[in-house]
Amino acid sequence: MASEISNAPTRSMWSGKWAFILAAAASAVGLGNLWRFPYLAAKYGGGMFLLTYLVLVFTLGVSLLLLEITLGRKTRFSAINAFSSLDKRAKFIGVLASAVPFLITPYYCIIGGWVAKYLTASVFDGVGAISDGGGYFTTFITANSSFIFALVFIALACIVVALGVKGGIEKANLVMMPLLLVMALGLAIFTVTMPGAMEGAAYYLLPDFSKFCPELVIAAMGQVFFSLSLAMGIMITYGSYLGSKTNLTQAVTRIGCFDIGVSFLAGLMIVPAAFIAFGSGEAVAENSGPSLMFIALPQVFDAMGDIGGIIAIVFFVLVLFAALTSAISLLETCVSIVQDGLGKGRREAMVITFTFVAVMAVFVNLGYNGLSFIQPLGEGSTLLDTFDFISNSVMMPVVALLTCLFVGWVVKPKTLIDEIKTSSKFVLEKAWTVMIKYIAPVLVVVILIAYVAAQFGMFSM
Repeated sequence: MASEISNAPTRSMWSGKWAFILAAAASAVGLGNLWRFPYLAAKYGGGMFLLTYLVLVFTLGVSLLLLEITLGRKTRFSAINAFSSLDKRAKFIGVLASAVPFLITPYYCIIGGWVAKYLTASVFDGVGAISDGGGYFTTFITANSSFIFALVFIALACIVVALGVKGGIEKANLVMMPLLLVMALGLAIFTVTMPGAMEGAAYYLLPDFSKFCPELVIAAMGQVFFSLSLAMGIMITYGSYLGSKTNLTQAVTRIGCFDIGVSFLAGLMIVPAAFIAFGSGEAVAENSGPSLMFIALPQVFDAMGDIGGIIAIVFFVLVLFAALTSAISLLETCVSIVQDGLGKGRREAMVITFTFVAVMAVFVNLGYNGLSFIQPLGEGSTLLDTFDFISNSVMMPVVALLTCLFVGWVVKPKTLIDEIKTSSKFVLEKAWTVMIKYIAPVLVVVILIAYVAAQFGMFSM
């Protein structure tokens, strides 16, 4: 094993710990923070969901994050070679993990194109044009222009990745992440100071203990799992670019704080805004994902009057940044996998990756027009829904489960604990070991069963 690791190719490196933390946080902070977290908080008792989510981020979430980043730093490889360098029998885990970003990136970039379109429309057509209850959205995603916006979004992300880890990803995150945080904070403060917002803020912040139930806990576990970019090879790849002196336990804690901070601000923007517009949070509690982002929220902004048009523009700039930073991390992970897995140079790996993503994005986008008759998950489903279900609800939990079992029972936690201790003390070593060996596998199985059952109508979240 030692010889395989020592023969690893020269890799790009982050310029410092904050470059890594910003990059990892930028990957974690994505559309899920903005269109799913507020919905779950509004549905499950506001502060009750916030408290549950907070506990789970700093137990389940940070534990898995630490595992993946440490695995990457120890081996200096992306997912496939990271697992096989520790045990050749585990190569299949790396293959499964590596397949996830290749499934997610094309459809994620399609959604990024939707965000770019709504930003453009907010600027040039006004919020009234996009707030017609879904007609504008349906017309756009079935039109040929949706392909153009998806490819433009892919091009933007590809340019950043093509400039390299230091020259592209670091510099882009250095600009977009602070701006994202400033815009999120500014919108949240502005929203809660508007007339009628305090009732919404109270609804969002004050715990409603009567809403505590197994469904809440499962929903919060799923949000933690999907929000932190776990089980898709990203954190292994980013960890492989990390210097040996970076304090890993401190870094993962800060990444968790970034994720919680943006999620919290998203809820503080969106839930009170719904109360301002409609006097309740039902517009948020009854909608998640695209229906919240592209149907419900434009109606909320439009109902806020003239100021709503400005808020819509700033909001969609924020969402575009969140989508771009996550897409960049997905693309970089795919490039790194092609480099390591096929032994290609970075330039050739980029060409392969960018071509694959563009072609697959066009194919998936056809699910809304030319291939709309293909409905793999039942009436009304699309190719995008199918790719999302396979990658997020099935493959990611399976990869996380196999990873925990591999580290916890095959190579043993001490393999990674020794790596963690090279740069920092590890006070919670025993607690982390228990989490990886016993608790996390059970929780991940619960997530897997619940989300598959929810897809087929056997469980409600």
